[in-house]
Amino acid sequence: MAAPKIIVLGSLNGQLEPAFKKLATLHAKNSFSLAILAGDVFTSSTEDSMISALLDGSLEVPLPTYFTIGTHSLPSRIAAKIENDEEVCPNLHFLGKRSTTKTSDGLRIVVLGGLLDTNVVGGQSKEQHLPFHTEDDAKSLKGANNADILLTSMWPSNVWNGSKAVLEPSNQAVIQSTQTIAELCATLKPRYHLSTSAGAFFYEREPFVHPSDSDHEPPSITRFISMAPFGNEAKAKALYAFALNKTDSSVPPGVTSSPFNTKKRPRNDDPGFSRFGHHNNEKHGRHGKRRRVSPPPGPDRCYFCLSNPNIASHMCCSIGDEAYITTAKGPLPTSTTFADQGLNFPGHFIIIPLPHAPTIPSMGSTTDTTSDAVRTYNEMTRFRESLQAMISCKSSHKLGAITWEISRDRNVHIIWQLIALPAAMIQNGIAEAAFRVEAENQKYPTFQTREISLENQASFGDYFRVWFWADNGEDKIKGKSLVMPLASDTRFDLQFGRRVIAKLLGLEKRFYWQECEQTVDEEERDVEAFREAFKEWDFTLE
Repeated sequence: MAAPKIIVLGSLNGQLEPAFKKLATLHAKNSFSLAILAGDVFTSSTEDSMISALLDGSLEVPLPTYFTIGTHSLPSRIAAKIENDEEVCPNLHFLGKRSTTKTSDGLRIVVLGGLLDTNVVGGQSKEQHLPFHTEDDAKSLKGANNADILLTSMWPSNVWNGSKAVLEPSNQAVIQSTQTIAELCATLKPRYHLSTSAGAFFYEREPFVHPSDSDHEPPSITRFISMAPFGNEAKAKALYAFALNKTDSSVPPGVTSSPFNTKKRPRNDDPGFSRFGHHNNEKHGRHGKRRRVSPPPGPDRCYFCLSNPNIASHMCCSIGDEAYITTAKGPLPTSTTFADQGLNFPGHFIIIPLPHAPTIPSMGSTTDTTSDAVRTYNEMTRFRESLQAMISCKSSHKLGAITWEISRDRNVHIIWQLIALPAAMIQNGIAEAAFRVEAENQKYPTFQTREISLENQASFGDYFRVWFWADNGEDKIKGKSLVMPLASDTRFDLQFGRRVIAKLLGLEKRFYWQECEQTVDEEERDVEAFREAFKEWDFTLE
């Protein structure tokens, strides 16, 4: 397969018609795979007639073209359009302000638009049309782990360090840069980091090599390029074309060391396939027939499958015939969170089926008691009930448990996550209310109080389900199940369950599992403490 050819344009600043005409001429000669619009596509003074021409199709976009927000708010009509459809018009796609997207050519684009809002201490920004992001927005994107292209409105701090590329003092004075974007670039190690210049100048730094995570891996090399505005009077470079060959690991001439002061980082795996947690806002199937998402990994590369040779086996706690449980990587609670309630381990677990499948019904018949689906579901349920019983007993009934699953046909591997929670929060309805309120705040479908039997799961479609369970030591509480139906095209925060419980436990600073990673020694200590506590309930030892 030929390397995708990409063309990048600097800020259009409302000059849509001349920009797309120029793009059409260049595309006719070069057959680009896609275009990227860096910086501001629109400004507050963009003519309404131009927006109308774009929305009604009279102004054509000649090839798949992607953009994020720059330093200006999106016009109200564009903001309204992307609220319901990320395709502004045929071939013009809004990537969001903070996202990870895989194109039909298999290119992984990570974007962070807008300027850093220093007035916001924590949390992620919600308004896609406003040109501001938070530090947590940048940190959340570290979960993408890698990128072919990183597109940001701001520069990474000190990217010019160690470079012979001249950056005039007047230009350096107007650069808007942040350390968080430097850290994001150092983490993702993109092949290209694209941005825009606040002044009318073009800047291309020499390629730089990141510190290697392994002596056996090819070097990761980034090219940082900042585009001048399209149509600028200084005639500074506002268009840049390149072919992105993902298999080329050669070191280009003139390469320098990384300009960022970074420590050697442990290797993380592709967020879509990580065994221990879901991550950021990976987007799939957003642009219909124009998008062809790469096939998901097989069991040898899926980090939920025991057949993967790179599995962190030291975190496996108990392996049954059809499923197994692990402690969570980057657990939400720590080994001290529930120490007063009798737990000397984090109390955050993942129940994982052995079959490599996106949903339980996809494993086979849900009515035949000998099928993989039925056997697997029954053993996962047995693990859940055993964990619940152990947590309740060890805490003298002070703790209950919440378990959730995201059942979607586009999953890589279905899992259930279980976290201990004060029983009183479950018994008095606080936990249930928290899930309902957060769903309403996120404008998700309303939760239904219902059980989904194994037999009717396949007909129910995609859903998010959460189980509440607590035992007061006298009257057994069987628990409660809430189900949120999800349309196949609904974008759903894969960290939704963790976020709700983090707020309940006052652990908002541990929203992101990537920032809660432990050393192998710490993980092993937690596993051993749990195994000792779980012995009485571990049916795999029978």
